[in-house]
Amino acid sequence: MRRRHVTRGTTAAVPAAVPCAMPPRARLVARLVAIVFLAAGGLVVGLLPGVAARPAYAHAYLLESSPVDGQVLSSPPAEVRLRFDEAVSLGRRSIQLLDPTGKELAVGAAEYADGKADTARASLPRDLAEGTYVVSWRVTSVDSHVVSGAFSFSVGHPSATAAPVEQDADPVVPVVAAVGRAVAYLGVALALGGGVFVAGLWPGGRDDRRGRRVVWSGFAALAAGTAVVLLAQGPYADGRPLTAVFDPGLLGATLSTRLGHALLARLVLAVVLGVVFLIAVGRPSPVTVSAPADSETARAETTPAVPPDPETTRPVTTRAEPAGVARRTALPAVAVVAVVAMTLTWTLADHAQSGAQIWLAVPATTLHLLAMALWLGGLVTLAVCVLAPAGRRDPALLSLEPALPRFSRLALLCFTVIAVTGLYLSWRQVGTWGALGATGFGRLLLGKLAVVLGVLALASGARRFVQRRDRAGRAPRDLGAAVRRLRRSVAGEVVLGVVVVSITAVLVDTAPARTSYAPPVDTTVPFPAAVNASGPYGGLRGGSIQVKIEPARPGGNTADIYLTGRDGRLVPVPEISGALESRDRAVPALPVKVTAAEPGHYVAGSMSVPYPGEWSLRLDIRVSDFDETRVRVPFTAH
Repeated sequence: MRRRHVTRGTTAAVPAAVPCAMPPRARLVARLVAIVFLAAGGLVVGLLPGVAARPAYAHAYLLESSPVDGQVLSSPPAEVRLRFDEAVSLGRRSIQLLDPTGKELAVGAAEYADGKADTARASLPRDLAEGTYVVSWRVTSVDSHVVSGAFSFSVGHPSATAAPVEQDADPVVPVVAAVGRAVAYLGVALALGGGVFVAGLWPGGRDDRRGRRVVWSGFAALAAGTAVVLLAQGPYADGRPLTAVFDPGLLGATLSTRLGHALLARLVLAVVLGVVFLIAVGRPSPVTVSAPADSETARAETTPAVPPDPETTRPVTTRAEPAGVARRTALPAVAVVAVVAMTLTWTLADHAQSGAQIWLAVPATTLHLLAMALWLGGLVTLAVCVLAPAGRRDPALLSLEPALPRFSRLALLCFTVIAVTGLYLSWRQVGTWGALGATGFGRLLLGKLAVVLGVLALASGARRFVQRRDRAGRAPRDLGAAVRRLRRSVAGEVVLGVVVVSITAVLVDTAPARTSYAPPVDTTVPFPAAVNASGPYGGLRGGSIQVKIEPARPGGNTADIYLTGRDGRLVPVPEISGALESRDRAVPALPVKVTAAEPGHYVAGSMSVPYPGEWSLRLDIRVSDFDETRVRVPFTAH
């Protein structure tokens, strides 16, 4: 059977191609919706408090504060200062003050101190009464994630109780923002990967409605997810409920940030790429009439009734050729620039912008995201056609030639890029082997690696099918069975690919292991030789003091103290008091309450470390009714 294009006065015969049959629209929409919900569901599970307990997206962290956490002042301070390890963005509620009863007091607007983007300050009321006050802070780090925390100080003397602080007034807001990011990730994969597959790898894809629907669904998901993130970022950064998403003030504050600029650029680039795809696929092919070669009707329809007169027929000078050349050169150039710019809207406002080697992390993350999008989007487009054959006599594979071998080669290249950039980015965000199993980020990364290995196993089977088909130059004898195996393989790849995207979306919202991992402190120091211990405490001479501190991070810590004699036995003492000292002499010593857990074992259950750095736990150990010895145990808070 041959297909003939009906044109004016010309007849062009082309080899027959079995079109990829169109399934019901509802079936295609259901598949895409299932993929979206799978990605969003994986993200929501990762954000549930019971699944991954972690601080509120701690990507930047507080280096120091004034006053220091737990400090007791003789007079009210004039202001609060916070210094972070990187530049932060401030909002209207970045610094709040609660009195001992939990009432919020009016403070000055948060602003940068001395013009430094990593230091925030706010003036305090001058008439603070005696008691304990809580400072609650909430800022946005350079990777666009919200960082929040709280600390307390006292005027005159501490209060009996301190006001509790809720960092997230509405926990739904960060979940909505994260789901929006996941939908945008999936959308960019379908738009970019599906667009390359339909417009570049599959000549027949331009006339296939399902392929175009996948791409347009990707653009719709990309725009919708980006809009959700743009609207939710204001309440998310300001600690407001979800009902404040349309607050003009919050939206204006978001649009003034790096993330706001990136989201606006992403929406504009989505429109540009949509226009490029529309031009690339063009209008549907001319109406075709399929008929047997010996059909008289076909010959009558395709043969001119009157032969053209050579005397009156003049050559037609076409002006479409220069336009066609411009289209073939300018359109791909515009597409490449827009695609690179699209991926940069993520990498210039995410993890790549914080930490070490930013100059290398940005291009590596960009290539990683682009390779993922080309692979997953093309795979979903391939699955939509391969998984829905027209019938027993049409395996739906013939119409995908030569897209199968082309996509196989592209997928191999994408996996190579994903592997190389993924190894580098993993090293950059993890740093040490111990952080893999000890942090939520590391465990998620190990899970992602396991899923990727499963994808590789399925992809290798599909690649062997394509290679055998290429070497044979024809379809295998049992094409139906081969296609069924290919369908199962592609379906498995799609499911695992969506799982990978879901885990990636959760990783973006998780504190990198390099910053969140803190190896527990376990150190032993000898007991001072000059100690004047007698009676039941004489065994301390020649003994040691073992101190274990967990998690050795800013915030609440627990210290276990063991006094061991020279014979290895625990030795009790009448009393131990403690204090936390910093190398910075301007920071006062902070008292640490030590209680006895058992004879010779003492615990500091609420030792608060104000900020990371080098610290010493000072222990004043009374070894007799009249004698006391002092021991300092240095440690590092990460």
